[in-house]
Amino acid sequence: MIGLIDCNNFFVSCERVFHPRLIGRPVVVMSNGDGCAVAMSNEAKALGITRGVPIYQIRDIIRRHNVITVHGDHRLYGDLSARVMSTIEELVPDIEIYSVDECFIHFPPGTIEQTEQLAREIVKRVRRNVGIPTSLGIAPTKTLAKIAASFAKKYPAYRAVCVMDTDEKRRKALALTDIRSVWGIGRRLTPRLQQVGIERAIDLADFSEARVTTLLNVTGRRTWLELNGHPCIEREAEPEHKQICSSRSFTPALETIEQLHEAVSSFITIASRKLRRQHSCARGVTVFLRTNHFRTDQPQYNRSTFVTLEEATADLMTLTKAAISGIDAIFRRGYMYRKIGVIITDIIPDSAAQPSLFTSPEDRERRKRLMRLLDTLNANPRTTDSLKVATCPLRRPPAPAPSATEPAFSLFLSGRNLSAPD
Repeated sequence: MIGLIDCNNFFVSCERVFHPRLIGRPVVVMSNGDGCAVAMSNEAKALGITRGVPIYQIRDIIRRHNVITVHGDHRLYGDLSARVMSTIEELVPDIEIYSVDECFIHFPPGTIEQTEQLAREIVKRVRRNVGIPTSLGIAPTKTLAKIAASFAKKYPAYRAVCVMDTDEKRRKALALTDIRSVWGIGRRLTPRLQQVGIERAIDLADFSEARVTTLLNVTGRRTWLELNGHPCIEREAEPEHKQICSSRSFTPALETIEQLHEAVSSFITIASRKLRRQHSCARGVTVFLRTNHFRTDQPQYNRSTFVTLEEATADLMTLTKAAISGIDAIFRRGYMYRKIGVIITDIIPDSAAQPSLFTSPEDRERRKRLMRLLDTLNANPRTTDSLKVATCPLRRPPAPAPSATEPAFSLFLSGRNLSAPD
């Protein structure tokens, strides 16, 4: 079984950890750049406040209902996120961080009763150790686990844990789930599905495979399979994200700063490609690293940091530089690092990004062309995500002058010299 744990109203919950006076009050967390609502408490949502709305448009609601507004502190959120994930890893060795406030849990083999008991212990432990309330959904697939988590959050009777372990429960949940809220469907696919009468998740699940194949793309077909209980979404799945995470557990563990630089560069390459693919840019990067909690014979160290960018961007070089600076800030010698990752946060549409006054339009366009070329090269099945920013100077012996039949330049690709085509 697969679990999805979701931190409830995460940014607001983080603020409430340090400011208990906010508990029970309508709270809106604002973005630091453009003053838009990025997170709301349940009390604020009940007033009709939605994510992305500019604060100036809801001034009357704020004054009338004494809504508390706070500026987002992503350094704080990144630190508490790392504490949440570390707490979960103390109980479950295999987790897959999906975003700053969500992660998939691969439960060890056992009965449903044992799985549910462990799930409730995870929720209890996170609340006790970090102060963050969570909801946990358990199901045979990631897509169903996301739906189960939404039920665990919405209905108090579940007591924060919803287990979807029978076909009857699956179909009942899908019948109550709007197709727009299904993970992997999104805004672009929803109108197409509604045109053929698909309004609920159960409507899509009951379609024939032949009809799904003609109607949807590969991602949509995977969603259909997942809704029917067939796991097929690999790690690092890529529907549109509020945050984008790329991480990995290393065996053997890493211990040098050079190894961490190399790992972070690879993760940023993957995450930034997803960012550009959804036509977005970001204002910050969270970097985290942690040792193996299960190795009690080794010293333990868990740390994260948030790096603010000068302007919202999807540029690989800029994001890599930020991530490397973050790793340098939190790295400590003498530890064996098992888990390393990056989370791109504070994501906005690239159309909403405010360009820096210190960057010329020509330079921005040149960087965009370079990123398009990079994505094209990495889209090749033989070289996917292997072209990345070098984290240290290349040390190579002087090359002989090219002959008439040899190309005059080369690319550094995954540690190999690849000759450019003629």
